[in-house]
Amino acid sequence: MKKHPQNEESKNIYQDPPSEQLQSIINLYTEGQLQQALSESSQMLEKFPNSVILYNITGASNAALMQFDAAIDSYKQALKIKPNYAEAYYNMGVALKDKGNPEAAIDSYKQALKIKPDYAAAYNNMGNVLKDKGGLDAAIDSYKQALKIKPDYAAAYNNMGNALKDKGDLEEAIDSYKQALKIKPDYAEAYYNIGNVLKDKGDLDVAIDSYKQSLKIKPDYAEAYYNMGNVLNDKGDLDAAIDSYKQALKIKPDYAEAYYNLSLLYLLRGNLDEGFKCYEWRLKIKERLAAPARTNLIWDGEQSLSGKHFFVYGEQGLGDIIQFCRYLPVLEQKGADVTFKVKSNLHALLQTMDSKTSLNTSLPEENKIDFESPLMSLPYLLKTSLEIIPITSPYLYADQSKVITWGERLSKDSFKVGICWQGRKTKVDVGRSFSLSLFEGISKIQNVELISLHKGEGEGQITNIDFDVTTLGSGIDAGQDAFLDTAGVMMNCDLIITSDTAVAHLAGALGRPTWVALKHVPDWRWMLDRPDSLWYPTMTLFRQKNRGDWVGVFDTIEQDLLSLLEQKKGQ
Repeated sequence: MKKHPQNEESKNIYQDPPSEQLQSIINLYTEGQLQQALSESSQMLEKFPNSVILYNITGASNAALMQFDAAIDSYKQALKIKPNYAEAYYNMGVALKDKGNPEAAIDSYKQALKIKPDYAAAYNNMGNVLKDKGGLDAAIDSYKQALKIKPDYAAAYNNMGNALKDKGDLEEAIDSYKQALKIKPDYAEAYYNIGNVLKDKGDLDVAIDSYKQSLKIKPDYAEAYYNMGNVLNDKGDLDAAIDSYKQALKIKPDYAEAYYNLSLLYLLRGNLDEGFKCYEWRLKIKERLAAPARTNLIWDGEQSLSGKHFFVYGEQGLGDIIQFCRYLPVLEQKGADVTFKVKSNLHALLQTMDSKTSLNTSLPEENKIDFESPLMSLPYLLKTSLEIIPITSPYLYADQSKVITWGERLSKDSFKVGICWQGRKTKVDVGRSFSLSLFEGISKIQNVELISLHKGEGEGQITNIDFDVTTLGSGIDAGQDAFLDTAGVMMNCDLIITSDTAVAHLAGALGRPTWVALKHVPDWRWMLDRPDSLWYPTMTLFRQKNRGDWVGVFDTIEQDLLSLLEQKKGQ
């Protein structure tokens, strides 16, 4: 929300400058000449030290320059002179929010409302702070208060729509955005927000139309191009998605999220060179940072690693770590002494790799290492292409005592199929998981035993099926170490059938025969159309022909399993 200094009729007691001089400074502020506005208002304060309006303008100029402490000091000076100055409390609330002090911002808005109970903008902005803190109901109440005072407040309807969306009330959110558009038909942000809700609902074509409406109004709306790219990607219209991301980047050349999502499409299409190059933009996205970047330690991919200490740190999910730990021995082959910072629960599994990599959980001191890199940057630094993927199968191994123990427990003479159907419920997992019930047809194939490798969310589905699935009890992988029991069970299975989860990566790394069921537009690492995986030689990929059609995928899996069993009979 653009912030302007609030003005009011000033009484002579506050010693304000002549109105023409004040207006000149306000014009500088509104035209974006912030340093000039700040300089002139500061000079004017020497002549009029009790001018609350000058302090307010000085505060607003400092806030716009992101000098929040100076801005807050200016507002406090105004309030010393005029304690009932609601606008100063309001603007101080804005500065406190932008500084990252939401509680103080809320208090400041409340002070403004005590002085001026019909201050709709204060209710609206307080709603924004409450929403950002996760207080969605309180935020919605605050927006409603703003709308009681000012029924034609389009921004309050738009903001309330955002809170309703976050709460999961999608239809109500759309209604709120539409109210904003009734008041302000050229409200690009409201069309954009409707597009976001429609995307979440799965109404992809209508979402695209909504983004296009926002772009008609605001052609330089980079975020609308970016999110339209995401919807086109979900639809499988990859050329249009790439074009949409590129449009976003023309407008906003440092748009890290657009580069990141563009990288995923390049990688999906097998353009690993360009894909991994763009993938480096993920490191500019704050929530994806795995460790502090120490630029003096970044390896350029060319410097000799002979005798050098190379520090690598893990990032992203367990599946990513399992897939890309294969690059650690490559660094060793180039002469590096490698240390890998990774969660302790993966140490036992990763120690089975043919590698001298030292595993730890802490960040070493700078003077003890020569180079460092996040794990997922190694494919880029090592110039990975379709022809140059480090492939050793297997490259991780199960603990033999676990293999024997589970072999004794799973001694039934059957064709054992380890299964997994759901990952953790995160944005990344949307569309990847499927219902356990889809395994029913496979369960009825003679001599096939389904064995659950599933742990965590979705495990409760086992109680709602009417076919047999062997469960392994709560003790599986119950200790400090992840996947050791699961790896032992996998070695006793004839086949693994799984959704796109860490289980798939573990099975592939162990070199087990693995069938992975993939959504229509899968994660980049599975690429497009091919039935095999370049990362895991023992893996077969089964893809949705149409978005959301898991039944078709499992019909194919069932037929292929019947064919496989027939072949085994003939051997």
